Amino acid sequence: MPGENLSRDEARRRAELVSVDGYEVALDLRSAVGETREGSGPRTFRSVTTIRFRCGEPGASTFADLLAPAVTAVTLNGEKLDAAAVFDGSRIALDSLAAENVLVVDAQCAYSRTGEGLHRFVDPEDGEVYLYTQYEPADARRVFATFEQPDLKAPFRFEVTAPEGWTVWSNGEGARDEDGVWRFAETKPISSYITAVVAGPYHYETDVYTRTFDDGTTLEIPLGAMCRKGLARHFDAEDIFLVTRQGLDFFHDHFDYPYPFGKYDQAFVPEYNIGAMENPGCVTFREEFIFRGKVTQASYERRANVILHEMAHMWFGDLVTMVWWDDLWLKESFADFMGTFSMVGATRFTNGWITFANNRKSWAYRADQLPSTHPITADIRDLEDAKLNFDGITYAKGASVLKQLVAYVGQDAFLEGARRYFKRHAYGNTRLADLLAVLEETSGRDMATWSRSWLETAGVNSLTPVVTYDAGDRITELAVAQDGDELRPHRVAVGLYRSEAGALVRYAGAEVDVTGPRTVVDALAGAERPELILVNDEDLTYCKIRFDEGSLATLRSHLGDITDPLARALCWSALWNLTRDALMPARDFIDLVLRFAGRESDIGVLQMLHMWARSALHHYAAPAWREEGARLLAEGALRELRQSEPGSQHQLTWARFFATTATSAADLQLLRGLLEGSAKIDGLDVDQELRWAFVEPLASHGVADETFVAAELARDDTASGRRHQVRCLAARPSAAVKDQAWAQVVESDSLSNALVEATISGFAQAGQRELLAPYVPKYFEAIERVWEERSIQIGMDVVKGLFPGLQDSEATLAATDAWLAAHEGAAPALRRLVRESRDDLARGLRAQACDAGLAARQ
Repeated sequence: MPGENLSRDEARRRAELVSVDGYEVALDLRSAVGETREGSGPRTFRSVTTIRFRCGEPGASTFADLLAPAVTAVTLNGEKLDAAAVFDGSRIALDSLAAENVLVVDAQCAYSRTGEGLHRFVDPEDGEVYLYTQYEPADARRVFATFEQPDLKAPFRFEVTAPEGWTVWSNGEGARDEDGVWRFAETKPISSYITAVVAGPYHYETDVYTRTFDDGTTLEIPLGAMCRKGLARHFDAEDIFLVTRQGLDFFHDHFDYPYPFGKYDQAFVPEYNIGAMENPGCVTFREEFIFRGKVTQASYERRANVILHEMAHMWFGDLVTMVWWDDLWLKESFADFMGTFSMVGATRFTNGWITFANNRKSWAYRADQLPSTHPITADIRDLEDAKLNFDGITYAKGASVLKQLVAYVGQDAFLEGARRYFKRHAYGNTRLADLLAVLEETSGRDMATWSRSWLETAGVNSLTPVVTYDAGDRITELAVAQDGDELRPHRVAVGLYRSEAGALVRYAGAEVDVTGPRTVVDALAGAERPELILVNDEDLTYCKIRFDEGSLATLRSHLGDITDPLARALCWSALWNLTRDALMPARDFIDLVLRFAGRESDIGVLQMLHMWARSALHHYAAPAWREEGARLLAEGALRELRQSEPGSQHQLTWARFFATTATSAADLQLLRGLLEGSAKIDGLDVDQELRWAFVEPLASHGVADETFVAAELARDDTASGRRHQVRCLAARPSAAVKDQAWAQVVESDSLSNALVEATISGFAQAGQRELLAPYVPKYFEAIERVWEERSIQIGMDVVKGLFPGLQDSEATLAATDAWLAAHEGAAPALRRLVRESRDDLARGLRAQACDAGLAARQ
């Protein structure tokens, strides 16, 4: 990635000089189809960009951004420049600027295989070619010349020449003219990173959203949804349109600002690196949100949440955009909060806050305890920093803090602040102070103090109940103790629970503002002794919940008796944090899962419990106990699978979990029997996606060889099937297999981003620690070279995915420390990834010591 970075200072200086009046971008994509000559270099397309801009200091110099194999011509204000002299591979030098300027750049840009820029995908099922763009934070420059920073907004006008028979979409409405060129309406002023082009023989369905406002005006928004032709038979566009209409209604009700970008297309595209991207009028999603087999309600809820998250961005991020990536949270935290807020308020997924508490906040808690933790308003020095800050703090912690803010200032004041924010800054760029100003206006609260505590400091607090009782078993005093480097104000609910008719229910509670190290909850004095005290009941604040000894004993015996699903999810999350923090032995957490997960009604919570149980076994349990723990988990999973209601989503979830835990010959034989039809479990439909879930453990344990996997691919020779095949082949327990997988990912760039991800996933098998041990020194020898030579996305995948965390020993920790000490000059983003992985490893070793200590005491 040499020469591709852009610093905040450079962007600030360029914004002082330049204001952009508009872009005209012409792309010729006919080269996307057909063969290329052997050894002719990357497949390219022609990109001609005209930028009209002004300079506040005539005579000054600046630069435009472009990442391209070749530039054919550069013209500035009618003067043809020497392309070889002004273009260095990533920047075009622009000297002696006039007050008003016209820049024309004619370039040969490269199609991408890494999901960055203009990605080209060939469907193995029918040979069709599909294209789409993905730019955030700064990959529009891979497709056209641009000033690649969010505060240089401008209108864009695209035209695209595409192969015959293709359809092309962009941000604005468009059509194919008589000359065969697709021309699109000029956009409103937007940032370059949210422009978009999608092109190919996509399957496309349409609908219309209509809204009549109180003043009698009517808004009509054309809706579209698309996917590859090979997925059309699985495409449930009706449900996607339903959620889309519900979301548009919700945001129109609450934002008082009509959707500003005309049409609303949603493209589900292959080999996508992220969940989705909020390109106005042309939102892109990973095609895994089109379900090829039976999935649980949690999958539909997740898709709805992402649809609404991206829709919220039309206002938070697209209409009003941050000045620089320091304030990335101004769009991502809000979209993450609004995704759940609107989903609960407008769709059938009314339990969305349970998923948020159990899933999204788990991501935040982990990120906020890494050495790279940062305030929600982060210090983003450059684009590499920006790429890594799309993390659990920017998204989930930020959303959690906004949820508390709503409790702090009131929902009406919060939403009125949003409405003023949109109207005041429409099509502009903002900083933190701009948002705080409107919230202070509408709430009357001191937002600066709140911001200093919550947005401008890092770390997570722990809240613990401290209680005393009188002789009559009534509370004499209940206080909340707060720990952490930065003590913050928390609005929390404290719930008291007791057993009634076999259920653990809340019988008393109070809300209180926690400030400082100790806060007394006066309202609960005199209450009868509870069996469970739940601090942060109702999940109003962002904190790690701790328990007093009596409450923890109750959970060990009666966790499954808690009837309120949110309270139960909060308890599970708190117990998992205790396990990660080496305060609860991993085998104790696994025991709780084995005893109580079968009673969990919320399917999303159950899936998280399965993931946490696997992590506890593989990373936090004492090595000497792992074999026993694996046996217990497999036995428990099979027992719950057989006892689940036939055909239910719980049965499907336990089937998938059983596949990940199966290690014995009998378990593996059952999986093979379910594949071959010689074994049956009543109601379990072993569809193609579930078949692949069964093939992988067979491959990783040496039961399924290359021929077996090839036969499965013959049943499912699709893009999805190819990814599954690659993962299963890399999972086989063979030194030769591991060598080949390593070489394909580390020593070659022949694989696409999706196949790199699949290969890494198959390579790193928890049951193959000895087989993977030789790759510890190879990893540290390779990562700096990989980071320098590969795109940032592939670099991140390799550095994170191949870190030798399964070699969980002090020796691996020492090897990591040695690399960090010897590479102080390495790219900060690379060092951050290594430090984060080191922290995960060190945390695992502490947890293993805790678990081994329990075994010693027993």
